[in-house]
Amino acid sequence: MNRRKKIKDIYGKRMKQANLKVNPKKAKPKYISKAERALLEANEAEVKTSEDTVPVEQETTEEPNKDV
Repeated sequence: MNRRKKIKDIYGKRMKQANLKVNPKKAKPKYISKAERALLEANEAEVKTSEDTVPVEQETTEEPNKDV
């Protein structure tokens, strides 16, 4: 019984490794270095500040004439 169990375990481990090679999990995101992340954050901050500085059309606060 021991011999069968050992053979079965070895076979199971090999099959598991083979399946992982064929169908790898893509759960991990691609590595981005600290410098690249800082650069991306700086670009995003620059875009946000440029959006804030764009003048927005101001609505007129004139009241309509009620005398008509």
